[in-house]
Amino acid sequence: MNRISTIKPVAFIALLALASVSPLSLAAGSGNAEAGKALAQPCQACHGADGNSTAPIYPRLAGQYPDYLARALQEYRDGERVNPIMAVYVEKLSDQDIRDLAAYFSAMPGRLSDLHGQMDAK
Repeated sequence: MNRISTIKPVAFIALLALASVSPLSLAAGSGNAEAGKALAQPCQACHGADGNSTAPIYPRLAGQYPDYLARALQEYRDGERVNPIMAVYVEKLSDQDIRDLAAYFSAMPGRLSDLHGQMDAK
């Protein structure tokens, strides 16, 4: 057996393993919801005490996917999403703080809904 034919399967398996794990899913999966609860106090002003905002201009955070929440917070912090209000709150968050907030809000019961069945056919 030549050396190249041995390396190809090993490299392929390593590539599959890396491709199946995204950095955001790892990041969001390692958050501490209790730590996130303490960090979430300022969030209540806009997003509600339970993460379910009643104002339509502020998104509901409770019950969202943790990787979505982590990515959104990272993008606000890093300037990829621009919102002057969010910028003030996220500028000093560490990656661990973001994972903790994502774990906290994703574990809360959400009141998310979509428009399925609510739109009249035209």
